[in-house]
Amino acid sequence: MDFLLKDQNGTDIRLSDYKGKKVLLSFHPLAWTSVCSDQMSSLEENREKFAALNTVALGLSVDSLPCKKAWADSLGISGTSLLCDFWPHGDVASQYGVFREKHGTSERANIIFDENGREIFRKIYPIKELPDINEIIERLKNPPALGSTDKDS
Repeated sequence: MDFLLKDQNGTDIRLSDYKGKKVLLSFHPLAWTSVCSDQMSSLEENREKFAALNTVALGLSVDSLPCKKAWADSLGISGTSLLCDFWPHGDVASQYGVFREKHGTSERANIIFDENGREIFRKIYPIKELPDINEIIERLKNPPALGSTDKDS
């Protein structure tokens, strides 16, 4: 499922723009919260590892562009795109089955796509749990066999 969202800098980002690369969609409920800040900072801190694994990491939440811009600036995130799933509210999170209707936010989730856009990993975490970035890096190094998907929700 392709999508078009703006990042914190107002740049249009399409999932299909990354064909030929692996993509990590890292959903977080809301900006300006401690676990979400740590989650997005870990993406930024591991950019070189992701690049070495032919992977682009994208952070997503339902926050607006001005909110995401201020938050990214405050965290020192300059190389990782933080996408705004603001309007229609949570549309991309809904498309991927990780929207929490009752709360109006996404789950805390990581979804990995291979170079052909095929989903190869999905994990939904407890809201207050920081995803283990090393688990994600290991999944990128050792993807599941062709035709299988690694899902842990």
